[in-house]
Amino acid sequence: MTNTSTLNRVERACADLLRNGQAVTFTAVAAHTGLGRTTLYRDPMIRAVIEENRHRAAASGTLTGLTDEIATLRAALDTLAASVRRHEEQLRKLTARKS
Repeated sequence: MTNTSTLNRVERACADLLRNGQAVTFTAVAAHTGLGRTTLYRDPMIRAVIEENRHRAAASGTLTGLTDEIATLRAALDTLAASVRRHEEQLRKLTARKS
């Protein structure tokens, strides 16, 4: 299980690499954090963070990358809107019961 401190170190390393125009690789993140590459590969949460940052770096600025990001944001917004509608309905039912 990944502890929060380790995950934050990896996220900071990825952000630093991107900000400095460097490629986000497992080797670069390992050097930046002091963690072993094996640790980065084996931990699913850490691996997901690195893979996501690698994908963002590769897709940033391209039309396909922007289209993918818009589609992802649109899906997230739809999910959030559905959740809000469900909560509003629950509130209406609870308010009606009290009356």
